[in-house]
Amino acid sequence: MSFEVHNMDMKTGDTLKIKGKIADDADKFMVNLGSSEGHIAMHLNPRFHDDIDGAVIVCNSMCNHCWDSEHRDSNFPFSKGEEVKVCITFKGDNFEIKLPNGHMIEFPNRLSLDKVTYMSVQGDFKMVSFKYC
Repeated sequence: MSFEVHNMDMKTGDTLKIKGKIADDADKFMVNLGSSEGHIAMHLNPRFHDDIDGAVIVCNSMCNHCWDSEHRDSNFPFSKGEEVKVCITFKGDNFEIKLPNGHMIEFPNRLSLDKVTYMSVQGDFKMVSFKYC
């Protein structure tokens, strides 16, 4: 499943709230924020079974369709079949990701974007709603 939004106007201080249901047989899902499909400033990728770390959240960035180095977080508050809310605040120099259990991940704005204009949600996740304010 895939969902894309172009021409967003998410600025420093704005928070994106995404609610959805994780598939019963989920393997992984992704939330991407950036300026286009090939320029992803923040890639959030919860993986239920990663070959290296098992259940892990991988964050990364992409510039000109090339991935940078991964940031891995083993705090994994997701369960298959459950409804969740994830909040991502654009802080300018970084992204602050609040997970369903309250755990925070800070990920740097490696592309130095001054605003986010692109969002995609992909994988084993059915989005119910999103808003940014």
